[in-house]
Order: sequence, then C-alpha cells, then structure tokens
Amino acid sequence: MEINTKTPAADPAIAGIAPLQTASRPRYWLHILLFLSTLLTTTTIWGLWSSQPATSMMDMFSWRVLSSGLIFSTSLLTFLTVHEFGHYFAARHHSIDATLPYYIPLPFIGIGTLGAVIRIKSAIPSRTKLFDVGASGPIAGFVAAVLLLFIALATLPPPDNVMQFDGHPELKAFVEQNGTYPTEILPPIEQETSSIVVGQTLLFWMASSLFDNVPPMFEMYHYPLLFAAWLGLFFTALNLLPVGQLDGGHILYALVGPVWHKRIASGFVLLLLASGSIGFVADQTPAMLDMRATVGPFFWFILAAILFFYLNKVFSGAHRFIAPWLLVLMVLSAVAPSLPRLADTVGYSGWLIWCLLIVFLIKIEHPPVYIEDRLTGSRKILAIASFVVFILCFSIRPLAIV
Repeated sequence: MEINTKTPAADPAIAGIAPLQTASRPRYWLHILLFLSTLLTTTTIWGLWSSQPATSMMDMFSWRVLSSGLIFSTSLLTFLTVHEFGHYFAARHHSIDATLPYYIPLPFIGIGTLGAVIRIKSAIPSRTKLFDVGASGPIAGFVAAVLLLFIALATLPPPDNVMQFDGHPELKAFVEQNGTYPTEILPPIEQETSSIVVGQTLLFWMASSLFDNVPPMFEMYHYPLLFAAWLGLFFTALNLLPVGQLDGGHILYALVGPVWHKRIASGFVLLLLASGSIGFVADQTPAMLDMRATVGPFFWFILAAILFFYLNKVFSGAHRFIAPWLLVLMVLSAVAPSLPRLADTVGYSGWLIWCLLIVFLIKIEHPPVYIEDRLTGSRKILAIASFVVFILCFSIRPLAIV
C-alpha cells in the first residue's frame, strides 16, 4: 500500500509534482531497522500459530520452531517487499517523490506485522500516473504470492505431518484411520477444541485441486509457506478493495473517473455493511437468546445506530438514501438467523471494523488529480485484469473461529 500525503490541490503551481532532486534524503537505517524488527516479530509469532509442542517458554524459541518461523517470515516479507517496491519503482519512473518501504512490526499479536507502506511525498498529477503507481504494487505482489503458493503446494508433506502438532485429536484420529485429510470440520472430541478457519478463494481452490495432500482450510496455519502464500493473496485482495485511496481505489478512479468511482465505492461499502451486519447478528444470536428479556431490544437499537453512522458517511447525510438502505440492512440482519446457510456463507462481522477504517482513514471517495486524462487501451486491460485478480483472491469470510 502507498500513502499519498499530498494532493494536487495543495500545490497547483507545480502541477502536483515535486522534482526528485528536491526529495528528502532516505533514512536507510530506519527502513533496515523496521525490516529486521518485522522479520523478528513474524518469526517468533509462528510458535503461537503452529501449535507445536512446547513444555517451556524456551521451547517456543527452539530451532525446531524458529526454523518454521523463518520460512513463514521470509515468505511473507518477500511478498510485502515485492508489492511495495512495485509501487516504489513506478513512482520513481514517473519522477514522483516516494520513500522506501516502512515495515510495521507487531510483537506477539496477530501475524507479527501490520504489513508495509511507502509514502508518496509529492502529488500524483494525472490519472495515467495514478494508475501506474496504484496498480504496480498489487500486480507485482500477486505474481510473488502465486509463485509462493505453487511452491508451497508442490512441497507439502503427507497428511501424517499433522501428528507433530498439539491439539485437534479428532483430526489426528481421522488421518490415522484414513491416511487423508477430512474435507470438512470434524465434531470436536474435546469441548474446548476450536479451529481457525481461513477463507476459501477461487484462486486457492483452483490451484489446490492440482495437488495432493492439501490441508483443509482449518489446518492451513500449521504450514508456514502455504499460510504465508494465502496471506499474500488475502493482502492483495484487501489492497484491491475498490474504495478511497487503497490500490483498488486508485485503479478504479483512473479507469472510470471521480463520479463512477464514488458510486462504485459506495456500493461496495454497502456490500461490506450487509456482510458485516449479517455476521454481527449471527455471532451475537446465542447471547441474545440467553438474555432476551433485557438485551434483545437494545441490541437491535445498537445495530441500527451503528448502521446509521456508516450510512450517514456513505451518503454524506442524504436521508433520502440513508433511510431505505438502513431498512434493507436491518431486514437482512433480522432474517439472517433463520437462514444459517446465508450467515455462514456471506456473514462476517469483521467487515464492520474494516468499514470504520474505510470511512475514517481510507475514505470512500478519491481526491481529484490535477490532470483528468484517459487511460490507454493497454492500461484499461491491466485495470480490468487487476479486478479479476481481486475476484480470484477475495474471500467474503476471510477468518473464522469455529
């Protein structure tokens, strides 16, 4: 992802561009320090993800665990680096002042990183240059992620590899009896047993059908290279969301201009809100049933207030649009518990958090560029290809714990 810290309107006298000779001097030490810190945090976090047996804290940092962690971290950082340098080299090609990637470590939480960004320190003056800078990152990162995916699939161990991990006795019993992985989540033998399920995507499904011994989506996090490849595809899809100043928003703006960008971006946010509200109701239904007398009415009021807040941002306070869409989303949310297949297929409460990031940080609309030129035919083809990549890599339910 690239962060644009300057718009053409801020400095029209220079047509929205800062010559490279005035660019600030790179702080190489900071980029290297952040890279090494992220390498450390993504390596050490693997001991928590992989569920390998550990009798003490020292076992979490044994070579057996750290070697798998290094496979995960170097694979993930390879993808992030290729993605960010795609943006960087495109910006430099167009004489746009851009920094080297800033890697973001996240110790002991999540996957050990929040990704990486570069800063665009001078405005991008035209739709053509906006497209080149915006599309180069996800296209380059997608190629890297696909290569990692096929290497991971081609080097998978046999199913009995799962025997070395802690927990999941039902899975081990199935593999021991059948010699293969189950195709669906098994009923837990132990009530406290749970599984982290990553979302299936069209590309992953097509690629995995070509290989044997592919673990199910609820066992992916035991395989460092495969999990890193899946994350690469997932991050590619997130960056290609067609909203605001995400890479997908840049590409969409360059392709269709400001009016249709706003319409399409607003429509996509509505889809995320629908998924988020359906997932939110499905997640909270058991608690609602337990406290129906006291919590039930307030729950629906809270959900309506949350959706109103988002819709007010999407439609800029236009109540003639807010009211009907609020009704549609509330009806969908109310119907979802009676249609569990709908909730399990498209409901994901995490999109409500993403919508918060979109309306406050990423924004729905895209700031204007100084020169509203049109893309060449080859760039239009690449723009369409970018959204095909988005469809191939996107999962409406990217993560679930069951």
